[in-house]
Amino acid sequence: MSFPLLTATAALPALGAVATAAVPAARRTAAKWLALLVSLATLGLAEAVLVRFDPDGARYQLTESHAWIKDFGVRYELGVDGIAVALIALTTLLIPFIILAGWHDADPLETGSRRWRPTQGFFALILAVEAMVIISFEATDVFVFYIFFEAMLIPMYFLIGGFGDRAHEHGEEAASRQRTYAAVKFLLYNLVGGLIMLAAVIGLYVVAGNFSLQEIAQARANGSLHMATSTERWLFLGFFFAFAVKAPLWPLHTWLPNAMQESTAPVAVLITAVVDKVGTFAMLRFCLQLFPEASKWATPVILVLALISIVYGALLAVGQRDIKRLVAYASISHFGFIVMGIFAMTSQGQSGATLYMVNHGISTAALMLVAGFLISRRGSRLIADYGGVQKVAPVLAGTFLIGGLATLSLPGLAPFVSEFLVLVGTFTRYPAIGIIATFGIVLAALYTLVLYQRTMTGPVKPEVSAMPDLRARELVVVAPLIVLLIFLGVYPKPVTDIVNPAVKQTMSDVHKKDPKPEVEAAK
Repeated sequence: MSFPLLTATAALPALGAVATAAVPAARRTAAKWLALLVSLATLGLAEAVLVRFDPDGARYQLTESHAWIKDFGVRYELGVDGIAVALIALTTLLIPFIILAGWHDADPLETGSRRWRPTQGFFALILAVEAMVIISFEATDVFVFYIFFEAMLIPMYFLIGGFGDRAHEHGEEAASRQRTYAAVKFLLYNLVGGLIMLAAVIGLYVVAGNFSLQEIAQARANGSLHMATSTERWLFLGFFFAFAVKAPLWPLHTWLPNAMQESTAPVAVLITAVVDKVGTFAMLRFCLQLFPEASKWATPVILVLALISIVYGALLAVGQRDIKRLVAYASISHFGFIVMGIFAMTSQGQSGATLYMVNHGISTAALMLVAGFLISRRGSRLIADYGGVQKVAPVLAGTFLIGGLATLSLPGLAPFVSEFLVLVGTFTRYPAIGIIATFGIVLAALYTLVLYQRTMTGPVKPEVSAMPDLRARELVVVAPLIVLLIFLGVYPKPVTDIVNPAVKQTMSDVHKKDPKPEVEAAK
């Protein structure tokens, strides 16, 4: 029997979470190192998945299938395509940086009668989220996917509510209330989406008789499973609603700014660069593959929602006073581009959307983690409390600038390629949508450059005059992300070679072909 590599990749961080949580409170440093070593070992397993995956081979590879709940047709089924492999690689790559960046974020701190939760709990929860995200990318049984899609909300709730940002202008008591509010709002929004999806999952079982993604898709393709048009549309809406909340897509986005504002910077990265990707990934894997006709039926409305997300998120980012909320609204705008690329129903759009998931994860991690280092030094999230930082901490300012330029999709940095592909893919089929979406690029340049100008340039404020530059641990976190942004900006081929065959198969699922060029190539 072959080694269950996919199970091992998800099980290792799960076991690591249990082991980290069991470390005695007096051994905080040991818990940190254990979590870091587990995350690095998980990265090694993800690299093994990447090496063994053949982009030109079968659609789902390294598959595992075992009976679980026979009476309900539930099987423990795992398998990865190129899109899942790319996102597993992204997840396992970011987690070690998240752990390193949050090295001191959960250290015990007495504030009146309040004491921060044990350090080992913070790192155990991060590993638990990693395990659930990985298996969500691997699951090809709809019921198995649903379980972990919902289960990841529990550790995220405690990370937001129990280990929130200590920088708060109104004191610890107000900060505690805000953290609780953000955590409850995150949980309620996602639970409502999950409950609606559960109804759709049950409906899918009633229609198909099982939960296997591959079997249902194959039965639909060969005509042995007939689904009424109205039934397919209702089931699609149930799945899409949950994924749109997780993504997040306007108008279901309002939980994200609160969650990111009240979280520590590493947890904010975990939310938007890792957890939220499950929503957009699931749109490709489940919505388009299980409900192709309903996906095409809903496309015009979804594209309008994505366009609103792009412009609305960017406009609100321009007016933000809080650094973290600015990055949150920028992410809402970027997720609009991802959803637009998925439902443009072109190979360029979907390839760009998948590449955007990877590149957005790296660029947001770089920008938010540097912002977190900045906030920890000053003790404030407010943009107005900074000024002249580049004169006292030039390395911090420089990395902050590169992260910001990646956020605005500067040519030569990774997000540019993906955003360009999304816009090209959208324009070829929906030119009006593509043209309006470019306005989001202009706004991105505005909010990014204004943020840099107000925090890093100008006279040095007295409160930042003694600010230290990036330390060795912080450089270890930021430098690899900057290198990746530049490398994938000039050479995205390693990622596109993996995802393009999967995108072609997704296009085949919805029976779509790229529009023919209006002008023929010269002979």
